[in-house]
Amino acid sequence: MNFEHLKALSAIVETGSFDAAANLLGITPSAVSQRIKALETSAGQILVRRSLPSSPTEAGAILLRTARQIQALEVDAMHSLGQGPEGRATVAVAVNADSLATWFTPVLHQAATWPDTALDLHIEDQDHSTRLLRQGDVLGAVTTEPKAVGGCRVELLGVMRYVPAASAELVQRHKTPDGVNWSEMPMLRFSANDDMQHRILRSKGVEHFPPTHTIPSSEAFLEAARAGLGWGMIPEQQIQRDLTRSGLVPLPGGAAHDVTLYWQCWSMTTPRLERITAAVRRAGSELRQSCRTLCTKSAV
Repeated sequence: MNFEHLKALSAIVETGSFDAAANLLGITPSAVSQRIKALETSAGQILVRRSLPSSPTEAGAILLRTARQIQALEVDAMHSLGQGPEGRATVAVAVNADSLATWFTPVLHQAATWPDTALDLHIEDQDHSTRLLRQGDVLGAVTTEPKAVGGCRVELLGVMRYVPAASAELVQRHKTPDGVNWSEMPMLRFSANDDMQHRILRSKGVEHFPPTHTIPSSEAFLEAARAGLGWGMIPEQQIQRDLTRSGLVPLPGGAAHDVTLYWQCWSMTTPRLERITAAVRRAGSELRQSCRTLCTKSAV
């Protein structure tokens, strides 16, 4: 498969159009079109949706990942030979907001010491981050998916525990002899896809959900809970990190929810990919400790 054809595919997806891809590559739009047609003929199927912006088909996403992997290898090889362009190469990684606000932060400190690398963080729910891997948009992702995406490797990071919590004032207002009034106490959720709170309510037999506030930011979610706007599932690490001023209390009768996290990344080996993988692995040591503790408790 011709590498120049793959570079044309990558440029189209990056810029959103054939004309913009031509400007990026320094060739004519006609040449870009010819390269894509040749690539589609070789693959035997359509690879690019001719829309605005242009986007890869399912087959195109597979080749896009290949194209970006080859480009990453080329950049690293040229740098190793001392012939690469000056500046930083970009490393794209997907991570969920709660991880970024807690255990992932040491990765940022590590990245600050890498003079040849720039991070491009994609904030994505851990249940959906492998989509970005399949599309070739990122080279690594924090995910709940234990099965490796094609062309990727996977390793266990550990467990992230969420605790149902609220401000002491909110709990007091909705206190009952048996605990709290789950059907009336206002609730927080991160997004429309966030069902952790709903699981608690269903376990309590609550069919009609209480007033619900959507707060799509990990830090703002914590502040909203502190303010008494509603109760929510808060990362245990977030609460423990700031016990002195969190003002949050666990909800009586509310069970914790554990989310097992994995690191998936391209199977290829490059210095930058190994560096980011090692940094994520080190940062995830706190999660692995949580995992061992949970496993020990389960064994008992």
